[in-house]
Amino acid sequence: MEIFEGQNILNFIKELPNDEACKAYLAKIKWQDGFACMKCGHSKGCEKSGYNYHCYTCHHVESATANTLFHKVKFGLQKAFCIVFEMSTSSKSVSSIQMGKRFNIRQGTAWYFMQKVRKAMESSQKYPLSELVHVDEFTVGGKEEGKQGRSYDSKKKKAVIAVELNKKHQIKRVYVKSINDYSAKSLTPIFEEHISEKAQIVTDKWRGYEPLKEKYNIEQKLSNQGKNFKELHIVIMQLKSWLRAIPTHVSKWHIQAYFDEFCFRINRSQFKQRIFHKTIERMINAKPLYHKNIKQTLSV
Repeated sequence: MEIFEGQNILNFIKELPNDEACKAYLAKIKWQDGFACMKCGHSKGCEKSGYNYHCYTCHHVESATANTLFHKVKFGLQKAFCIVFEMSTSSKSVSSIQMGKRFNIRQGTAWYFMQKVRKAMESSQKYPLSELVHVDEFTVGGKEEGKQGRSYDSKKKKAVIAVELNKKHQIKRVYVKSINDYSAKSLTPIFEEHISEKAQIVTDKWRGYEPLKEKYNIEQKLSNQGKNFKELHIVIMQLKSWLRAIPTHVSKWHIQAYFDEFCFRINRSQFKQRIFHKTIERMINAKPLYHKNIKQTLSV
C-alpha cells in the first residue's frame, strides 16, 4: 500500500474508504521492519486474516491497533483517521465540539481521542534550535487592561516561546512551553529541551534570563513594544487567535497539549504533503493512552 500524501480530503477518502483499509494501513506501518511480539518479544510469527499477527512462541495474536494510540478505538478506524487528517493537515485544526458533530460521535469521545493525537504531536526533543533564536514569555488571554509588562494574574496561563529564524529572518521552527511563573527555574526547561547551547539567542531585558547566560549565548535587548521581536510576536498572535477560536475553555492542565499541536503543524508547514502519514507513524510508535492518564477537567 502506498503512503498517503497531500491535503486533498477527496483523495484521502478515496484511498482510505473504510475501517478495513485503515487497519491495513496501520498494519503495514507497524510491521514494516518485521514483527516483534509485544508479549514475549520473539520475532517468529505469521500474519493472519484481519491484519493480526500470530506469535509462534507464545501464540499471542496481536492486532494492528494493539499497543498503539489506536488501541480500543470504539467509533471506527476510518473516523479516527479522519480526525487525525483534520488535526494534522488543516492550518488551525477543529475543536472537539465540531469533530463530534462532523463524525457523529460524542464531544467527550472526540476530545479524548484528540488528546491521543496531541500526545503523538509532542516534540521528540531530538532536534534543538541551533541558529538565531528569539525567546519571550506571554500569557494566553491577552494583556491585562490598563497594565503593561508581564501579567501575574493567576487565572491567565503563562508560557514561554522560542522561535528559530533563518538568515532572512524567516520563521523556521517554534516551540512553546507552559510555565508557572517567570523565574529562571521556570524558563530553564525550554532551553534544555529545545535550544542548542550553540544557538545565538536573543531575549528582552527580563532578569530571569540572566542565570542562563552561564550556559547559553544570550543577548538581551529592549523589546521596543515588540518591534525587536516582530516574527516571534506574529507567531504568538497566531497561537492566541487559534485558541480564542476554540468555543469553550481550555484548562491549564491541557494547555501544553494544545501548544504541542500548534507547534507540530507550524514546524511541518514545509512538509505538509506527508504530515498525515508522519502523525499516523507517531501514533503507532507511541504507547496507549488511557483515561486515567488524562486529568479530566472541562476542556476541548
